Amino acid sequence: MTDERELIGRAREGDERAFRELYDRHVDALYRFLKQYSDDSFCVEDWVQRAFIQAFQAIDSFRSSSKFSTWLFTIGLNEMRSDARRKNIVAFDSRELESWDGREEEQGDFLWVDAMKGWIRELDETKRSVFLLYEVEGYTHGEVGEMLGITESTSRALLCRAKQILRSKAQSQEKRE
Repeated sequence: MTDERELIGRAREGDERAFRELYDRHVDALYRFLKQYSDDSFCVEDWVQRAFIQAFQAIDSFRSSSKFSTWLFTIGLNEMRSDARRKNIVAFDSRELESWDGREEEQGDFLWVDAMKGWIRELDETKRSVFLLYEVEGYTHGEVGEMLGITESTSRALLCRAKQILRSKAQSQEKRE
């Protein structure tokens, strides 16, 4: 397995195989992350494609002091936001949620997973991004802050607030059952 810094160096020199390996390493994670903002797979694929195009066109501006994935996720978020502004989208559709494993089950844990995905989508964009980047993708608060242009302490506070909101929604759901 090639070191990522070496791949970035080769990509800066125009090595297409290095570009391809960087793409292969990060495409699934970027898609999974951006999928939380829209149910439209074609739209998400477009954001991912445009994020990679921008990243590869601007590879010389990448600062090696941060992780490539941090930089790439920032570009992906910016693509999603730009597209939303262009289309004048205020909120993304969360009516047709998919199960984590792709099966359409009607009972048990699936209902909770389905509900949780819907609740996550209801969070405002910043809380949702912090929650997904930290809890799902495993970035540190420092990395999340860098991606979103906020401080590390703001990232921590937003994560805490997002968890409070989700916990409250879960408790309300339990009372109804």
